[in-house]
Amino acid sequence: MTPVAGRGAGAAPRSVDVARLAGVSQKTVSRVMNDEPYVSEDVRRRVLAAAEELGYRSNNAARALASGRTRSIGVVTLGTALYGPASLLMGVERAVRDTGYALRVVNTMEGETAGIAGAVDSLLDQGVDGIVISEPIDEEDGADLSARVDVPVLVLGAPPPFTAPHVVTAGIVSSQMARAATEHLLELGHTTVHHLAGPQRWYSARDRLDGWRAALGAHGRGEPPVIVCDWSAASGYAAGRELVADPGVTAVFAANDDMAIGLIRALTEAGRRVPEDVSVVGFDDIPVAAYVTPPLTTVRQPFDAIAQDGLKLLVHAIENPQAHPLPMTDPPVELVVRSSSAPPPPHQAPGHTRTARSPRT
Repeated sequence: MTPVAGRGAGAAPRSVDVARLAGVSQKTVSRVMNDEPYVSEDVRRRVLAAAEELGYRSNNAARALASGRTRSIGVVTLGTALYGPASLLMGVERAVRDTGYALRVVNTMEGETAGIAGAVDSLLDQGVDGIVISEPIDEEDGADLSARVDVPVLVLGAPPPFTAPHVVTAGIVSSQMARAATEHLLELGHTTVHHLAGPQRWYSARDRLDGWRAALGAHGRGEPPVIVCDWSAASGYAAGRELVADPGVTAVFAANDDMAIGLIRALTEAGRRVPEDVSVVGFDDIPVAAYVTPPLTTVRQPFDAIAQDGLKLLVHAIENPQAHPLPMTDPPVELVVRSSSAPPPPHQAPGHTRTARSPRT
């Protein structure tokens, strides 16, 4: 195919450009884009190839309306009922409602090939003015969205590799929160802290593991082997069954509250009292955390504040494309101390440091 002449640099491609590049009429381009019949497979392939080469989308005409925008924001999020992603999505929905924009959500599925890329393409085809990516896991094959995104993007958490006119980030600094949880246990007098980690394809699980390690390193403490779980209470329970075999375990930081609750059940069944024998700290502050026995010490995530601050940045980028991005401040770390954490049993020698072992990640 030959280059299209007569278009200014950076101008959005039009159906007439696709028609010229593919060597067909503009009406034929319309038929292909609307998936109408009576178009040969050869012509369809040529039109689609030209559209892909030019970066043409059928919603370009809608974007060129008087306002230049559709007043809608798209969200890419993992299709899960887990507390963290679901709560962040609810926060985004509330924040978008306050901006006066419509919301369009596309869910990805864990393990789905190129899930983020497909979701972004779907939202761009719907003519959204900005995109929120709240995708908490790595894609197996790595998503390459370079040169595909032509609207401002807000990334909540760790970003996939892509480029866009404006990329703004807002997120939960999980490593700092995990460090605060671990340091709370060390400051109570525990010589070290064991860790139940989340699945390592999740950015947040890796961040919490890093925060735990940073706290132990800063205090000169050894790292016990890491037990990798799957966010569920059942996996925390299984990990607890493993930990009860070690009488030296006096403190555990779990990467979410569900795993912490499962862990407490296993400890209790084995006759290990919480917190008299073993202190437990979770992460998230799920609604039930204050009502389990004992009430769970945990780190509270400010989902609504992060969503509101992030949407403010995104709307500013949409409505002021030439302006500098607004400054973003990190949310404060909020440790909620309840009854599941306490000083270690008196038989533990203060100041004793265990020998470091290679973590099992």
